[in-house]
Amino acid sequence: MAEKSNEITAVPALLAGRDLSNTITTADALLTQRDLSQQILAQKGHYLMVVKENQPALYQAIALLFDQPPWLPSEKAAEYAVYRTVEKGHGRLETRRLESSTTLAAYLDWPGAKQVLRRQCKRVIMKTGEVRTKTTYGITSLQATDVGTAGLEVLWRGHWTVENRTHYVLDVTMGEDACQVHTGKAPQALSLFRKAVLALLRAQGWTNIADGLRYYGASGNRALELIGALPT
Repeated sequence: MAEKSNEITAVPALLAGRDLSNTITTADALLTQRDLSQQILAQKGHYLMVVKENQPALYQAIALLFDQPPWLPSEKAAEYAVYRTVEKGHGRLETRRLESSTTLAAYLDWPGAKQVLRRQCKRVIMKTGEVRTKTTYGITSLQATDVGTAGLEVLWRGHWTVENRTHYVLDVTMGEDACQVHTGKAPQALSLFRKAVLALLRAQGWTNIADGLRYYGASGNRALELIGALPT
């Protein structure tokens, strides 16, 4: 990968030449680009992308649709759907509401767009009563007949599971973002080592990676045992 490359140039190169049939590529807002959407479709795949202000016209069109819905009662059932979930755990009560609509499919200047989405999350911290809310928007090439709002919620959460369980842990818990090593292939080698350690900890059943790092960091023998250098 070139020194000056970034995700916007790296991802199309990563997907190039692959048969994307029967796959759905999910992407955060940085990668919500027309060219990438067109490439995924050309390679016979589908996409689900988060939409933020870096695509202002698209963002505003989706926000306006859900803020000021145009549907007549007779149209709403055909053009709009909603799915709601409530979960309690880890001291939090979370309510999620995912809305989808086909209304803009014929009007948006976006390759293959079939549905637009609005996802609203409300989190209540049970101990303090603090309430946090977040609204995000999305776009997908999937037809409403391909996947309903429940399926779209699974795809959306699956995307952020990768972000939260892997990228966030590598960047924050394991210090990848703060790493000062930039010479030669050393950054790539260190990244591979971090991923290997993360995989080992997951395989041992650790869900809190910070706790796992502290546990093995406190004992050289435990660390050697983790990598198979000592008999169990």
